[in-house]
Amino acid sequence: MFRSPHFWLAALILWATSLFVLSAMNRTIPDGGTEIPHIDKVLHFGYFFGGGIILTTWLLLKKGIATPLAYRVLLPILVFAIIGALDEYHQTFTPGRSGNDPFDWLADLLGSSTGVFLTNRFYPIFEKQSSSVAETSQD
Repeated sequence: MFRSPHFWLAALILWATSLFVLSAMNRTIPDGGTEIPHIDKVLHFGYFFGGGIILTTWLLLKKGIATPLAYRVLLPILVFAIIGALDEYHQTFTPGRSGNDPFDWLADLLGSSTGVFLTNRFYPIFEKQSSSVAETSQD
């Protein structure tokens, strides 16, 4: 299941749909509630970190590790830079949200870049391990 590009494409669609829904939600804190300072930056980083892993894994399964590094790194980062900017713009139309926060966008970009780089770094290790496990089980 996790080796199927279709699984990761479905996960990416679910990720993008969830992002749209979450961005459309009012973020006001109920009376008596307290907000942790800058927690939104951590949430942006974490959400886009997951997105970076999902998109990069899909690309690697679809195109293979021999795909040029620019395609495996620059394309996802560009995609997430655009998605992050559109997300911030979308939030300007949501009551209780500020939107167009460059630091939220920066957290999106840093999170997705970290996910992209880590996936590109560790994917070959996992690929090699799964190949050796498959060869061992066939013997």
